[in-house]
Amino acid sequence: MQSIESNALEPTRAEMKELSLAGKLIRLAPVYGLVLLTLGLIILFSILLPDTFPTLLNLRAIISDKAIIALLSLAAMIPMAAGRIDLTVGYGIVLWHILAISLQTMFGIPWPIAVLIVLCLGAFVGFLNGILVEIAKIDAFIATLGTGTVLYALALWHTGGRQVVGVLPDGFYAVNGTFLFGLPITGYYVLAITIAMWLLFEYTPIGRYLYAIGANPRAAELNGIPTRKFVVGAFISSGLLTALAGVILASKLRIGQASVGLEYLLPALVGAFLGSTTIKPGRVNVWGTIVGVAILAVGISGIQQFGGSFWVEPMFNGVTLLVAIGIAGYAQRRKGASRK
Repeated sequence: MQSIESNALEPTRAEMKELSLAGKLIRLAPVYGLVLLTLGLIILFSILLPDTFPTLLNLRAIISDKAIIALLSLAAMIPMAAGRIDLTVGYGIVLWHILAISLQTMFGIPWPIAVLIVLCLGAFVGFLNGILVEIAKIDAFIATLGTGTVLYALALWHTGGRQVVGVLPDGFYAVNGTFLFGLPITGYYVLAITIAMWLLFEYTPIGRYLYAIGANPRAAELNGIPTRKFVVGAFISSGLLTALAGVILASKLRIGQASVGLEYLLPALVGAFLGSTTIKPGRVNVWGTIVGVAILAVGISGIQQFGGSFWVEPMFNGVTLLVAIGIAGYAQRRKGASRK
């Protein structure tokens, strides 16, 4: 069942040709407004905090801290393109980072095999979500909330409420701890996956089919698109990316605990929803999602360096999510009105 609608609102070339320079700027404002706002915040914080914000150390901290959120946002974006939502991106990472460690410390499994097992389990959970949504016809929000809660319960059962600790091999620590050209390797993971997803969504039939399903699943079926197969595939891809984020989190924390992970759910969804308000406003898109995560990272980093309290980050995420959903909803209503 469809949970959200995906429709692009970016101006066409024909539409832009008919506009004056001022009209073009006004028309492009919703497309690149969030990008300009992000750049504006970077400049503002760099001026106000010249000793701490525009530094390599701060850039490393932002990349290290937000790479996992970026991966989860990209994971959430894939089903959103097909008009579905996947809440297991926030719950699954709890279990996956615990398993990535416990498979090595408790069962003695070599770390590459442990990582492969976690990735396969993540893809399998995505497959189950796809079956619940497309075969059982359960609303994606309810189905993934139920699946996520089960995963969280399994994490609590597996750990017994205790931390999973042990000596891990250096190769596993290097998954997150390596630096390349002075920057954390996790940033390069995000960049590589972003480029791959961008090419997939913009230049292959798979991306066009997912967007078509998100815009109108019935019309997509009538045009011969196997909607069931593509939606299930979207959930599998989301589960796989979530499991990868769990592996990276395990390498970063070096311990597993069920109390860690759920705090990633809201910012991941915020990043994906913000992505639907920029670059290609009206539908989720890869670069828009990255911009959404970037503005969260820049805003929170700047506010914290100004001495913001511990509650500032969740407040910022929550308000930003409401604003993003509001903007997306307004854009959809505006497009609907223009068609009448």
